[in-house]
Amino acid sequence: MFKTTPHYASYLNAVRTMKATTDRTSPASWQYWVDVHNNYCPHSAAYFLTWHRGYLYYFEQQLRTVSGDATFTLPYWDYYSYPVIPSEFTDTARGNPLYVSRINTNVYQALDLGPFGSGVYNFQRGTNNAFEPKLENAPHNPVHDIIGNNMADIATAPIDPIFYLHHCNIDRLWNAWSMRSTSRVPSATSSYWNGSFTYARGLTISKSKTRTTTGMSYDYANDTMPAVLPPQAQQGRIIRVQAQIGAIQARPKTGAFTASPGRTVSSTRRSLGGVKGVELNEFSISASIPLQAANATALKDVLANSPAVGLSQSSDAAQAAPQATSGFQYVKVVLDGVKMPAAARKGGFFYNVYLNLPASGDVDAVKSQHFIGTLGAFQVATAAHHGMSEIDYDVTDVLARLGISNVSDVVLSFVRVSGANSPKGMAVSINEARIELGTDAP
Repeated sequence: MFKTTPHYASYLNAVRTMKATTDRTSPASWQYWVDVHNNYCPHSAAYFLTWHRGYLYYFEQQLRTVSGDATFTLPYWDYYSYPVIPSEFTDTARGNPLYVSRINTNVYQALDLGPFGSGVYNFQRGTNNAFEPKLENAPHNPVHDIIGNNMADIATAPIDPIFYLHHCNIDRLWNAWSMRSTSRVPSATSSYWNGSFTYARGLTISKSKTRTTTGMSYDYANDTMPAVLPPQAQQGRIIRVQAQIGAIQARPKTGAFTASPGRTVSSTRRSLGGVKGVELNEFSISASIPLQAANATALKDVLANSPAVGLSQSSDAAQAAPQATSGFQYVKVVLDGVKMPAAARKGGFFYNVYLNLPASGDVDAVKSQHFIGTLGAFQVATAAHHGMSEIDYDVTDVLARLGISNVSDVVLSFVRVSGANSPKGMAVSINEARIELGTDAP
């Protein structure tokens, strides 16, 4: 264990020293690295995993410098083995540099085995069955949401020391996935690795260096992907649950929302229809989006020709795939005009978002096939940080795999997942939830 090594004392010393350094322009200060993340990090975008790998690399270098421990290595928090934040981070003893106030300390509900399924073989977003967006959707985002407070906002998340252990684990999970023989990380000669990442003025790293941990000269003690969810302590008992984030006994009831018509959103985006005035609270709800005949036909056309469709298709083949006759290639669920009241922005909860859950039958058994992403305080804050009030989900592959028995009616379901501590009442308002066709990969 990390705590039994001399590095633990180095870690405490470095964190304490960096937090006490008030000059945020100095790499020796804690706030400097918060600012690096705020200014340059990509979320819900290409290179999410690779940029953060370089970020952790430079942050670890700084910890070595501050602590004087030249062999110091950042620890990771394996919440798939133990979902409760380590006690070293929750000890309120005066002077503990690892402690900050949090809404919840158990992230079991945020965990998901979906990214590690055998059918997830491509890496980058914009390709079918892509690992990077799946891992970001869950567990990355909901871990932020459930912990809450600083972790619920992209602008403050790195203030919490657990942030770095969380991202080390995300990096470890990517490393483990990439070792599987069927996993397709773009080859070393791919143009995907051209260029470099920026972290601060004069602080860059070539993208190619971040392709593997070997290129960064490090590895992890555990290079295996999780196959089961961990035990969870509840009311003095140990319960082992293998399903994702609790059972869904039935599709949530459909709310009464005002339909919005299909329209041109931009030169590269077309709405097929939506609903307005969606408000989410501590209960789950569904929204039915009716599609007119012409829009339903356009949707089928895109699904038949999108480069994001095709279970045997590689990322290289995707580039040469035929386009739909409309010129659109991707289908997205767009949540436009997303807002949260102040109390909800502290987190402690999130929503699993599903597409076309069956109206009856064993919904729980098939829900993983309908899962499209998560929605919570961290996701909303991230969109706002990048100057947007929209949150998009690529559903091209999901719709293609499901098939559409009734293309004139698409149903979105928002299933609330609440931590032990979470707010009541209105949590998220959405001006419009719609189905879009687009020419660009999400």
